[in-house]
Parts: sequence; C-alpha cells; structure tokens
Amino acid sequence: MRQNPEPCPAREAPALLRARGLAKAYKSGGGSVEAVRGVDLEVGVGEFVAIMGPSGSGKSTLLHVLGGLEPATRGEIWLRGKRVDGLSPSAWAVLRRKHVGFVFQFFNLLSTMTVADNVELPALLAGATPKQARKRREELLEELGIAAKAGAAPSRLSGGEQQRVALARALANEPSLLLADEPTGNLDSANTRDVLRLLRRTHAGGQTILMVTHDAKVACLADRVINLFDGMIADDAKVVPAPREKATVRNFLELRG
Repeated sequence: MRQNPEPCPAREAPALLRARGLAKAYKSGGGSVEAVRGVDLEVGVGEFVAIMGPSGSGKSTLLHVLGGLEPATRGEIWLRGKRVDGLSPSAWAVLRRKHVGFVFQFFNLLSTMTVADNVELPALLAGATPKQARKRREELLEELGIAAKAGAAPSRLSGGEQQRVALARALANEPSLLLADEPTGNLDSANTRDVLRLLRRTHAGGQTILMVTHDAKVACLADRVINLFDGMIADDAKVVPAPREKATVRNFLELRG
C-alpha cells in the first residue's frame, strides 16, 4: 500500500531587511576609519528592533546605510527579498518612496511647506493620487492628534508636534519599513511619552520598525535590542522585561493619560 508522503516543513518567511558583512568607512587623514564593521542582522516582518550603543558606536551610520542615505563600503543589504546595496542614488530614492519611511531626531520638515503638504508629499511621490494623498494625510494627522495644525507652517509647532508630523510623513506612503533615528532625542519627557505611545500603536498595527536610541526606556518597547560597540554588534537579544520593568514603562507611557 502506498504511504502518504511526509508533509514538507513550512518555510520561514524571508526577513524584511537583511544585512551581511556590512561596513562603512570614512576617509580620515591619509587613511580611513570604519564606523560600521562587518554587521550581520535580520529584521522580520512586523518586528520592532532597537539599536543602542555609546556615542560614536556607529548607530546612526548603520541606520543611514541600511536606508540608502549613505553608500556601504562593502557588504550586502537585502530588502523585501531583493538585494539593494548596489542601487544608484536615484534608484534608492525610488525605493525609499515606496517602501521606507524615515524619522529623524531633528524632524527635517520642509519649512516652506505646510504640515499638510509635508505629509502628503511622500504619498504623491510614491504614486498616490492627490485625493488618496489627502485622505491618508487626514487619517494620520487625526490619529496623531494634530489635524487642526494641517495648515500651519512647521515653525509654528512645538517640538513634539513637529515630531508627530515627521512620523505622519514617514508613514504617509505606508512603508514596509520604518527607520527612526533617535526620534525622542530632541524632546522633553512629556513629548517623549507622546511619541513613544505613537510608535507603540504603530507597531501594534503591524509596522516593522528599526530604531536607534540611547534611552533604555525607549528600547524597552522593542521586541529586540541590538547593542553596537565600535561599529560591531556586541549583543543581539530579545526583550523579555521583568514584570516590574514592564510596569515602569507602562506607567511612563500612561502618565499623561
């Protein structure tokens, strides 16, 4: 009697973002200095990964290289199953418009545009119609509690409000990957709580996030924490906070309701 064949084991879904042997060197004097040295990492779909490390450890450089803002000196970068480290700057720009959102410490909003225009622009560049871009902008600003600021110039907003606009702009094209470089580093404690709540809510909705931070309370929101030292990964571990640590982070986020 013919036996039924054994079922094939399920294949793991490929990582959304993968780097192999990634390095970034800068010229210094007569030689060069490596800010990132041989980094291997993977970020799965829907994962929230925090990158920590001392000042000068290469955290921001790594994030910028992974997002194509700076070219890698060597190594591989794979995004959504395709190798992208060899792309030209213009090809990287197209890729970011469609699949990558960036949030920076100093907001980087366009001062000559209103809040509404700042948020709609990425969606328009990604191919959305004006009607679609406007609808997405209205949804995001409403969710982030700044719908009333749509017609304002960024300079008229507080630091916390500007960072919310920056987050809305980063999410406007519904990116596969959100890259955040010290998103709370320039904010006071009250605005930090607001932005962290927004990041937590965004992650709960399925957004993949890779975030650089120096703040342990911020890192506790992540699924994993990667510690960088001298441009290399010194530790990569799942976040399993003790009950007391969970309560501390929850209290910090919910202090203002």
